[in-house]
Amino acid sequence: MKAEEANLKDGGDCVIMGGGPAGLTAAFELEKFGGKSITLEAESDVGGISKTCEYKGYRFDLGGHRFFSKVEYVKELWLEILGDEFLKRPRLSRIHYRGHMFDYPLRPANALFGLGPFEAVRILFSYAKAQLTPHKQEDNFEQWVSNRFGKRLYQIFFKTYTEKVWGIPCSELSAQWAAQRIKNLDLKRAVLNAFFGERGEGNQKVTTLIEVFHYPRYGPGQMWQSCTSKLREKGHQVHLNSRVTKINHNGEAVTSVTINGGTDTEQVVEGKQFLSTLPIKELFRIMDPAPPKEILEIASGLRYRDFMIVALIIEEEELFPDNWIYIHSADVTVGRVQNFKNWSPDMVPDQKNTALGMEYFLQAGDDLWNTADDELVAMARRECAQLKLANIDKIVDGTVIRVPKAYPVYSPTHGSEMARLREWLGKLDNLQLIGRNGQHHYNNQDHSMMTGVLAARNINGEANDIWSVNVDEEYHEEKRDLGGFPANKS
Repeated sequence: MKAEEANLKDGGDCVIMGGGPAGLTAAFELEKFGGKSITLEAESDVGGISKTCEYKGYRFDLGGHRFFSKVEYVKELWLEILGDEFLKRPRLSRIHYRGHMFDYPLRPANALFGLGPFEAVRILFSYAKAQLTPHKQEDNFEQWVSNRFGKRLYQIFFKTYTEKVWGIPCSELSAQWAAQRIKNLDLKRAVLNAFFGERGEGNQKVTTLIEVFHYPRYGPGQMWQSCTSKLREKGHQVHLNSRVTKINHNGEAVTSVTINGGTDTEQVVEGKQFLSTLPIKELFRIMDPAPPKEILEIASGLRYRDFMIVALIIEEEELFPDNWIYIHSADVTVGRVQNFKNWSPDMVPDQKNTALGMEYFLQAGDDLWNTADDELVAMARRECAQLKLANIDKIVDGTVIRVPKAYPVYSPTHGSEMARLREWLGKLDNLQLIGRNGQHHYNNQDHSMMTGVLAARNINGEANDIWSVNVDEEYHEEKRDLGGFPANKS
């Protein structure tokens, strides 16, 4: 439905810019308080980068979205939205390096012994050196990782893949990102345990990683399509093909937004409160009146990493047991491979076949991004065969999906830049920024959802700091009871 064809009404209690996990969760939470919302989604489907794409009956996830969370309320929401269509799936992911598979998340003993005795000794000496003479500063990713694991382990298991993902040297990537995303392994304890076992009551055991996760039967997009249906049934508006082209404000508050549905026709939607999941770079660009030049320069300098998946259909019933594999080899361009049948059997219409997602990290507009689809499929087929994941003669079809602004990049000055932008936005007391791109914060799906929940509760009179979500939490999913946000009892 085009925006100009929709019966757009007054935005009511809240206008939500973006129909991904954060925006739709905010609308779902507002409903619990009796508030009404209107959600404006620029694309033709909901879900953002958590949507599910389909090709000839084969479904593809944009990056692999496991549904696990340390926040109980998020898990309650997932079950409330999807119910019995939420499957429990076994978890397996590994690193492909030099033709061998290594555990992921990285287990030090597995890495040391898998690399062989000579390399293991080099790693241990490098680790010892890092403990004795660490970098005095930890401004960037390389320094942060090398201080904790040693330079050699950093070079083997972090450098190549990280630079493949982000397209910049690790020295230009913020240490803040490393602290958020990487589990702090204890090499010394891991080696002692490998040789002597875990002895003594005082010897703390390594926490067991989660071995199963939940996943919608037909991919993550099913969650957000179901959420949209429930919202519409309760009178909330969710409009597709409705791109926000202008955010109108008076210096103290946002008064309305202007949208365009792909024609010359524009419509203005007014509201009392506004939530934005738009990339911050875009948000500041469409502010009317425009922010000061200094603020616009900071916002325009924010960087993103784009994403492309080449989905391959393979005439093989089974290929490998992993849900996904990280590709650390510099000999191929692909960075990660998803095996969608291992996420859910229903992602594949014919159980005699398998569907793989060859994932590439790139910049929109570069040579790879602009390569013709048939050439990209041919490249993915070659690389899949080169990695010995499938026989090239069995790869019978493929398609290409491009995703701009998939990952916000943390520069070494990320903290100060965001502080300045947030300071200026603080003048607009009815605008809240939520979600991964909305906050330029590398949130997981559950964290993005919690920013939406807390923003909705702020509209209902609470005073939550939505910027604190996922700031102090570790990324890796250990089995721990962290409590979490209290469930909404209203």
